[in-house]
Amino acid sequence: MAYNLEEQEQIAAIQSWWKQYGNLVVIAATAALLTIAAFQGWRTYRGTQTAAALALYEQLDGARRDGEQKKVIDIAREIGNRYGATPYAVLAAFAGASAAFASGDLAAAGERLRWVIDNAREEETRDLARLRLAGVLLDEKKHAEALALMERKPVESMTGLYAEMRGDILTADGRPADARGAYQLALDRSEPGSTYRATIQLKLDALGEPAPVAVK
Repeated sequence: MAYNLEEQEQIAAIQSWWKQYGNLVVIAATAALLTIAAFQGWRTYRGTQTAAALALYEQLDGARRDGEQKKVIDIAREIGNRYGATPYAVLAAFAGASAAFASGDLAAAGERLRWVIDNAREEETRDLARLRLAGVLLDEKKHAEALALMERKPVESMTGLYAEMRGDILTADGRPADARGAYQLALDRSEPGSTYRATIQLKLDALGEPAPVAVK
């Protein structure tokens, strides 16, 4: 009998607890199931988006091999607009920028590179887009805009490349003294004996000797 009484007390306690908290348990369980379902649905959606982006990117790659620059630019823009969250969007944007630059459409090249700056997740990718955009702006003779991009501190591995681009822009802007300092930094960051170092040295030598400081 004692056992039965204890069992009845346990059942009564469970019933009392369920009466007080049962609704909360149901709500929590439902929320958990909805979260799992939403996550699975999001994974399916992302997979579908990525597959669609890949199919378009393969078309872009074929157009690039065939030299169809305008088609590359158009597909790159479409991937960015429709599948911007997929990894193929950044790759397509760089490809579109290269195709636009090669065809002389600097505005379209700048558009794709700005898209990367605004949307890429990795800082190094954004830094690369800024570097290439500065080159586009240099060709457009927009020296102030190009320099403003290069004033941003990049990831360590790109410090020399940013310094070289600053040197190119400053040279084009008629500021050889400032360009010399930028090229020197690029030279300091280059590997001894590398072809890249030799290129920087040529640019530095082309500026000539620094003007002597007047002695009062």
